[in-house]
Amino acid sequence: MQITANERNKAVTNLLNGTLISLNTVVPIEYTRTNPRLLERDFGLKFGVLIGITGDVKGKLVLSGKSAIFSKVGEAMYGMPLEGDMLISFSGELGNMIAGGLSTNIIENGIDINITAPTMIQGDSTLSGFKQGLSVTASFDHLGDLDIFLLLD
Repeated sequence: MQITANERNKAVTNLLNGTLISLNTVVPIEYTRTNPRLLERDFGLKFGVLIGITGDVKGKLVLSGKSAIFSKVGEAMYGMPLEGDMLISFSGELGNMIAGGLSTNIIENGIDINITAPTMIQGDSTLSGFKQGLSVTASFDHLGDLDIFLLLD
């Protein structure tokens, strides 16, 4: 079934709000965020995690930033710096926790989604092939920025 542009915009808003609520719940660090920006073309990243979204809405949630921000968030959550394989594992799990919270949060809006296992992205990568995208940057005081992308298929 094809959805209208209005329905797609409402779904993106619900996904964004659900993601930000989940981020607040999962990450115990104060942050500020930018206003949402519409993505008009492909974008690049060097480190991040991609979680697929299936169900009533299909797309992807991508968390991207320097590996150091993921390490510092892990240290705030678990009390120790994370590096190497532990950092990669934690980054995937962080994406999983935020996406899991998202799927729980938006059910209240009548949107039923499932999430896929996390896919780690490392090195120079370009994401493309989405119909509509939105990005928000969460800036954690003295730690760095985490870019959040919602991509609808």
